[in-house]
Amino acid sequence: MAAPALRVPPLALAVLLGSVAVTGSPSWARDAAEAPKPADTPSAADGPQALIASLRSRILAAHSATFALESWCADYKLAGDPHLVAERVPVADKPLTAAQRARLAIGPDEPVRYRRVRLACGDRVLSEADNWYVPARLTPEMNATLDTTRTPFGRVVRPLAPVRSTVEVRAPVRSAAPGPDDPLFEIDAVLSTGAGQPFCEVVETYLGGALPQASR
Repeated sequence: MAAPALRVPPLALAVLLGSVAVTGSPSWARDAAEAPKPADTPSAADGPQALIASLRSRILAAHSATFALESWCADYKLAGDPHLVAERVPVADKPLTAAQRARLAIGPDEPVRYRRVRLACGDRVLSEADNWYVPARLTPEMNATLDTTRTPFGRVVRPLAPVRSTVEVRAPVRSAAPGPDDPLFEIDAVLSTGAGQPFCEVVETYLGGALPQASR
């Protein structure tokens, strides 16, 4: 007598198949999968304003701008490898304001490190960012990686299970299609650990280089 066929509930089957797909995918795809995506993803044919609105929504919904941008880069095939690279920009130190120190829950004498970076996907610069972080709230390994490599901040602090809180969103008034170096919008945000301790504030400027060309 033949053995009865094994019946797998649809939900369990979906979870199983999803696990296999993730296991077999490259690391950037697994990371990008953590970044929320809007229900509809506009194409280049929808115009720059639809793309800008979609990118802004994706960043605001994410706990990591790094992984949200890598997901965006992968979706629109902006580069063969959608991993971001953080290029340090040599600028003078920019002190925190009293309001920023209050958001980070630190006193006036707590050491803070500042860096300015340009986040690139392939040969496209997608954003520029001012980043203030409290080194005492990161591990020594994280601080060393930030000092010596081009790894994006979001990837370095991933073990902290960061949660992102938006402080302010600003958008320039424009009448023409943006060029690759034109600002699309700015976001100020505070990153906290999964336990709720703030450790970083960022001011991010997203650039026209993040928009796919109409010919793609």
